[in-house]
Formats: sequence, structure tokens, C-alpha cells
Amino acid sequence: MSRKPYIREIPKTSWFFRQPRYMRYMAREVTSFFIGAFSILLVVALKRLSQGPEAFQGFLDALRGPWGVLFCLATLVAAVYHSTSWFNVTPQAMPIQRGEEFVPGKMIVGAHYAVWAVVSLIVLFMGI
Repeated sequence: MSRKPYIREIPKTSWFFRQPRYMRYMAREVTSFFIGAFSILLVVALKRLSQGPEAFQGFLDALRGPWGVLFCLATLVAAVYHSTSWFNVTPQAMPIQRGEEFVPGKMIVGAHYAVWAVVSLIVLFMGI
């Protein structure tokens, strides 16, 4: 009997490259950084708004620049990927049981997408 047990070596920085499932998991986790950065941007916008119209207009002018537009587009892509990936795993994370049987996963995912579309339309019409 060996005194030293076998310990499988796992690379600390590239373990998620081994399987596509791990890659999707890490991509979803990276999108949360964009969402967090956009939340900080909204807090900065509130601070500039509290400082007066000139400060807020300067903030808006900075957002209209190429870096601001690029950041907002990247955040939109990250938010859509993050949302769709979570909607697709919802049936495994939250199975709904009616009586003795479970609601099909496609119905749960479809309900999430339907609510997302309705809320997006409401926000769109409120902005017009």
C-alpha cells in the first residue's frame, strides 16, 4: 500500500478548456463582469445627475463616444447571452411539478422567453 495517494493534476487557469460545457459555464460567468460594470456606470450616472445638468450632459457626451457605444453594445451582447443561457438551464434548476408529473422543460423555457419579450415591449413603448 502506498503512503502517498494519487492526486490528479488539474491546471488552475485552463481547466475549463477541456470540455465545451465548462467553456459555456465560464463564458456565462465572464458576462457577469459586464453586467457589474454597467451597474457601476448607472451609479456614476446618478452621481453626475445629482451634480447638475452640466455634469450629466458631460457624462452623456462621454457615453456617445466610440468607447461608450462599444461598451454598451458589449454589455448588451453579454446580457443577452447571460439571460438566454440561464433560461435554458432553468428546467434543471427549477423543475415544476403539477400533480404527479413534471411540466416539460420546453414549456418552462418558452414561458421565460415570452415574459422577456413582453417586458421588453413594455419598456420599448415606455421609452417612445
